[in-house]
Amino acid sequence: VCIHRVRSWSSIRFVKSKYVCVFDKSALKFSHQQRLFRTSAVSCGQIVQFKLSDIGEGITEVTVKEWYIKEGDSVSQFDSICEVQSDKASVTITSRYDGIIRKLHYNLDEIAFVGKPLVDIEIDASKGVAPEEDVVETPPMSHEEHTHQEIKGHKTLATPAVRRLAMENNIKLSEVVGTGKDNRILKEDILNYLAKQTGAILPPSPKAEIIPPLPKSETVPAASKDKAHKIPVPVSRPIVFSGKDKTEPVTGFQKAMVKTMSAALKIPHFGYCDEIDLTQLVQLREELKPLAQLRGVKLSFMPFFIKAASLGLLQYPILNALLDENCQNVTYKASHNIGVAMDTEQGLIVPNVKNVQVCSVFEIASELNRLQSLGFTGQLGTSDLTGGTFTLSNIGTIGGTYTKPVILPPEVAIGALGKIQVLPRFNGRGEVFKAQIMNVSWSADHRIIDGATMARFSNLWKSYLENPASMLLDLK
Repeated sequence: VCIHRVRSWSSIRFVKSKYVCVFDKSALKFSHQQRLFRTSAVSCGQIVQFKLSDIGEGITEVTVKEWYIKEGDSVSQFDSICEVQSDKASVTITSRYDGIIRKLHYNLDEIAFVGKPLVDIEIDASKGVAPEEDVVETPPMSHEEHTHQEIKGHKTLATPAVRRLAMENNIKLSEVVGTGKDNRILKEDILNYLAKQTGAILPPSPKAEIIPPLPKSETVPAASKDKAHKIPVPVSRPIVFSGKDKTEPVTGFQKAMVKTMSAALKIPHFGYCDEIDLTQLVQLREELKPLAQLRGVKLSFMPFFIKAASLGLLQYPILNALLDENCQNVTYKASHNIGVAMDTEQGLIVPNVKNVQVCSVFEIASELNRLQSLGFTGQLGTSDLTGGTFTLSNIGTIGGTYTKPVILPPEVAIGALGKIQVLPRFNGRGEVFKAQIMNVSWSADHRIIDGATMARFSNLWKSYLENPASMLLDLK
């Protein structure tokens, strides 16, 4: 038994027998002040097991991707402990306690289970006793308690009461827009965020400041139209041939794809294809790109596709619905949370832009920039990847004209966009002209959507894109 700490007391006090039996009581007496040597086989503090709490969406296990601490390190509340990856997103777990890390229960790339200990933390018992359910050798922690989580790298300002409210509702503070001083997150911000997650149509939150365009002499020069078309160059990787078979477990986003596509096989798909003349939209985007760059946003064609889809969904709400697993109920979603399929190093992910029905094209572009930045670094949060109601997949960025997209249940429709090609077409006078043509492929759940509905929606979406000025009549 090691002597870990010495405490001076004004009068001698008696401790539990498991400590007293080590020493002679008379050896602890002094003339003016008595001292008690307190001993422990582990430490003088209280050891609590910090368990991995429920991170939502039915996730029961995660992979430990990175530790930010090691045994012996001191941590404070809300300090990052580790980064874990589920089959939906990467999440940073933060501490609930001030103390010293005594044990890591998992190595890198090992599977951690919800409700099981993640680390052991020694806390100072004199500063407050930890909850009974967290103490070593006591019953497991209540399942309703949540660890505070946030996306890696984000710093937030909030009072302890606000942090507690966020923890109780499993909200990452880094995803909440603070309206207080210095972007401090207030209680009202948490409540507004919760309301948005329920699908309620809310007025748009404060957006990025709109900067008026500079005079023409100071505007950013547009890219030369004569610039040679960039040919993609494949990344060369050394080829290693071992001559042996290799077996790897299905983990991460691959595991999510297996689960989702297995469920999608139960859906009777039907397809509908068409071509869109984007000549006017291509010209409009070239004019708006420099203005968007001045505001710090990269403007692609996708924000226009998304907004046009939202305007179409207002007319055909059945395409923005969710069908339950037993096919007994159809839920017409008020919010247009339109997902965008992204190809990343981790695999296929589909984050979604929330509440498109109340967003401008610029706001959609800004949100897409954020999602793409987080997606390519593997830092998308669970809320970014869940709650989608309709999906678009832009396969044309890689190549290809037509595809057969697979519906993401419980959604009922999805669209796949081909590459934009310059092709000859005839105008109304029978003259040949160069047209910017894009093909679209739709898939819909034939259990609740008929071909006529899908065709009418596609025609309306097509009309908005072929005559982008017509969208002004319906923008809100």
